[in-house]
Amino acid sequence: MTGETERVVLLARHGETEWNLAGRWQGGTDVRLSDAGRAQARALAEKLRGHAPALAGVYASDLDRAFETASIVATLLRLPTPRREPRLRERGFGCFEGLTREECAAQFPEAWARYLDDRRSTPPGAEPQEAIVARVVAAMQEIAGAAGTDGGPHLVVSHGGAIRTFAHAALGVVLPPVGNGAVFRIAYAGGQFRSIDEI
Repeated sequence: MTGETERVVLLARHGETEWNLAGRWQGGTDVRLSDAGRAQARALAEKLRGHAPALAGVYASDLDRAFETASIVATLLRLPTPRREPRLRERGFGCFEGLTREECAAQFPEAWARYLDDRRSTPPGAEPQEAIVARVVAAMQEIAGAAGTDGGPHLVVSHGGAIRTFAHAALGVVLPPVGNGAVFRIAYAGGQFRSIDEI
């Protein structure tokens, strides 16, 4: 670091949905939080309580499971109303959405085999991997660039796949599967993301 001011973004995954519990691919499908997911959102708020006094902004994917998670956290911690950011939404998985892994294999065996061989492949009707990389990284750069200029860090609520895609594209870090309600501290300085650590 060369004297650049470090800015911080806290990046969290939304709470659980019934589809999460059933192992169904959600992607761009707008699935609401379950009661367990709302409890996870409340637990996320408690985990973030020590950070709350400094938090200046809250952003969330426009999909309901992420926006509701962010809204619960914001209400409990008396933070600003979350801003919807469509670029933070999960990758659209096309023909796989709504299906379990077993159903994907049975109904779309060739596409499923290609996807297992290379997760960057594009299932029929899905969003290309390059597109989600471009939009998520751009959104995070804008949010990180504003963090610190308006009073403190920002909280972002997104999705497991989007978070892993961001970490790999922006930091070269391969995260394991991200649990519902997990939260990461991301450092940004000099126009670049510097580190990501789970908190």
